Amino acid sequence: SQQGCDPFAQTQRSKLQHRRARINQQINKEMRMRAGAENLFRATSNHKVKETVALELSYVNSNLQLLKEELEELNSSMDVYQNDSESISVPMIPLGLKETKELDLLVPLKDLISEHYGEEGVLFEKEIKEFMELRQAMRTPSRNEAGLELLMEYYNQLYFLDSRFFPPTKSLGVFFHWYDSLTGVPSHQRALAFEKGSVLFNIGALHTQIGARQDRASLPGLNQAIDAFQKAAGAFNYLKENFSNAPSLDMSTASLNMLVRLMVAQVQECVFEKMTLLRSQHNFLTRLQLAQEAARVEDVYLLVHQTMTQAHVKDYVPFSWTTMVHVKSEHFKALSHYFAAIALCDCPAATDAELPEQEKAFIQFHVTMPEGPSLRVLLQDPEERRKLGKAHLKKAIMKHEEAMRIHGLCKILRKMDILQEVLSFAHKRSLSKYSEIDHEEDFFETGDAPDIHPKTHQKPEIKSPNFSQVKVTDLFHRLGPLSVFSAKNKWYPARRVHLMRGENGFGFTLRGDSPVLIAGVIPGGCAAEAGLKEGDYIISVNGKDCKWSKHAEVVQLLKSAGEEGVEITVITLQSSEGPRAADKKAAAMSSGSEMLKSNKENSRKSLMNSKSASTLLVWSKKSKRSKKSTYGVPFTAVGDNEAMY
Repeated sequence: SQQGCDPFAQTQRSKLQHRRARINQQINKEMRMRAGAENLFRATSNHKVKETVALELSYVNSNLQLLKEELEELNSSMDVYQNDSESISVPMIPLGLKETKELDLLVPLKDLISEHYGEEGVLFEKEIKEFMELRQAMRTPSRNEAGLELLMEYYNQLYFLDSRFFPPTKSLGVFFHWYDSLTGVPSHQRALAFEKGSVLFNIGALHTQIGARQDRASLPGLNQAIDAFQKAAGAFNYLKENFSNAPSLDMSTASLNMLVRLMVAQVQECVFEKMTLLRSQHNFLTRLQLAQEAARVEDVYLLVHQTMTQAHVKDYVPFSWTTMVHVKSEHFKALSHYFAAIALCDCPAATDAELPEQEKAFIQFHVTMPEGPSLRVLLQDPEERRKLGKAHLKKAIMKHEEAMRIHGLCKILRKMDILQEVLSFAHKRSLSKYSEIDHEEDFFETGDAPDIHPKTHQKPEIKSPNFSQVKVTDLFHRLGPLSVFSAKNKWYPARRVHLMRGENGFGFTLRGDSPVLIAGVIPGGCAAEAGLKEGDYIISVNGKDCKWSKHAEVVQLLKSAGEEGVEITVITLQSSEGPRAADKKAAAMSSGSEMLKSNKENSRKSLMNSKSASTLLVWSKKSKRSKKSTYGVPFTAVGDNEAMY
């Protein structure tokens, strides 16, 4: 079985996947019923029929609503993905993987191999089955590095599948079916880009699951969570920038944008947790830093919340996610005020020596300057510090209460006692601090504390996927070098030629490797007599396959021919109608609604100039012969030495 594949582990997660799949099937059925009813509703003019159909439609719609709610509960069962450590960590949001249907490529690929490559399709059954097994395995990746590598391997293998079997002008005729990861709605498309995009989405989703299950009470766990969420953001971002026209909502630009922001926010939250672990010394400056880190987390969650409540995304994102993000932005705002208060009330007033450094930190601490005395007086007067601290605590308590109120509005989150615990612990902590510094004789009205200026010491990175880390070999290697034997090239049927050697040799010049090319034919020589032409590729000599042979090997085989001469098989590429026509064809193809690789994936030019060329290279692997144009004469610019034979 495949490494990194975990089909039998009936863990909670695979039970979840099965329940998701079951709900998906029911949603499918209801959607078919709805489509049928809608067609009937539009077609009929009979009043009675219309009424009956309208009733049925409302019934189907409410069913769909219930199914979607059930699915949302599944998507929110974050505890399955959380770690089992004793310490309380705020739950993170992981994504479920996109489900796909099985795909049988045996017949379509065998047909294409015999039609396009002129080989016996039957002889390639082993390779086709191996590819299908890889696809089957990547449907249930294990939740670790091996699972990620499995998805990467399949993604990289799709590059070869594309080059070998997806001609630019004709479809392979198979549909790729994938379910939306959040709504469970199915989509299908013939474009291989949809398959690639969905696998890339799952690479991102698997990273989110790995991130959510780390034990964030320890430094190594936090660093792994940060890494996982940054890579998740990178995968969704790469998908957003390189694929367009996705047929499913989860891969629309608006959704991906939201997911990238959500992952960045989760990274920022981990950075805050890391600060609380590392900064154990409780001095004034450290606490100001913590307050600013918390304000930064609040900021990024606020942005995610705005993104989730936009028109295109609102009805689609689970309510529990939107609520959780909202709760977190309020919670971290409360924390920023709490740490500000602690810095002011629990740390001794500044000495003359500490004053310059504290003043410098404090000047950039608030969004607007607090009312009252000058900074100098404030920092050195314990009573003034207490006053401002009390104002910060008052604001913290208001925000804690707001976070708890929003949390209570969501039925699904109410069941999540971990979050509940975190919120009420923070709330109690602020309350007890407040009662500790509150004096009965306080006659002053507690002012309104200004907000804290957000600032982080570790900006989240969006880490693009590094496809080159997983090396794959072309499963269909035996078809010959891709530079010639690809879906986009066409060649005339192979010709078998019997060649004798004259006094001046065979009478042709050869050039290049894999496959070796006849670069020139001497008029009146043996090769010309036998019907060889310049531009022919030698694919076998005396029955030995030479598609992959090096120059010297082919020469050796030819030289060993005796009196009776040598049998060689050659093919000639059909020159295409020139680059322009091919481009026009491609443009005509792309005007449909199929999800197409965006131009970035098509044009290797922009690819080479782009900064992330290294990550994209997998899609543009060309053999040494890439300098040569496939359109004109096949050997215009190969730099290999030529030799007469």
